[in-house]
Amino acid sequence: MTTDSDIERAIRENHPALIAYITAGDPTLEETAEYVEALDRGGADLIELGLPFSEPIAEGPTIQAAINRSLEAGTTPDSFFELVDDLDVEAPLLVMTYYNMILQYGSEPAVEPFVERAADAGLAGIIVPDLPAEESEPLREACEDHGLDLVFIVAPTTDGERLETIMSQVSGFAYVQARLGTTGARADVSGATHDSLTRLSEYDVPKAVGFGVSEGDHAAEIVEAGADGVIVGSALVDLIAEKEGPATALEAKAEELKAGARRGAEDVPEPEQP
Repeated sequence: MTTDSDIERAIRENHPALIAYITAGDPTLEETAEYVEALDRGGADLIELGLPFSEPIAEGPTIQAAINRSLEAGTTPDSFFELVDDLDVEAPLLVMTYYNMILQYGSEPAVEPFVERAADAGLAGIIVPDLPAEESEPLREACEDHGLDLVFIVAPTTDGERLETIMSQVSGFAYVQARLGTTGARADVSGATHDSLTRLSEYDVPKAVGFGVSEGDHAAEIVEAGADGVIVGSALVDLIAEKEGPATALEAKAEELKAGARRGAEDVPEPEQP
């Protein structure tokens, strides 16, 4: 695990944490900057920025549409990093993208140029949904060299040796997938969430639950079940796509979700400091 991790510190000091996702460049990079600032004001403790990729296999229709809008607006890795260069918010920032985007960033296929640029821009971590932990050594070593966390996703079906591999390599937090399938807002919390949190309780890395979280009550239930944080993406992307004045709506939604997470923690003891 990366020592002195900004991500882990943000989760432990703001427990329970709200982790917000939006797609960078949807609908423009200039507006993305406004939305990040709004989420930061609303109480997001970490903010994931999606770097658009043409084949986002983990994403449901909502985020796929956002990625398409971003690509159509001309978002590139370089313009993404320029956006991050200029952001000034309290919440640590992560990039969520796919492995091919990372490999192809430099003049030849390698992970080092992307990771170095991410660190220079001030990003705190990377999430790569299509990178198995068993094949992550080059990226993991580059992240360690540059002080970035590498976050892995734990599916409801992950157990045994594969779970041990992921949990021995993850840093920052474990991204607990609430349900099988792709991302997308849901009306309720999957029972698989409770099972996954029970299965992961023996590991001391923070656990944050995503995929389907859209309301304050969801956040409360997830934290009460033992999560250290909740991850919300599609519900926020929907606001960007549908609302007039989305920055105001995003700030209010962040406040609602953070309040829900705190409700869930009222009867749950805070985790011990390592």
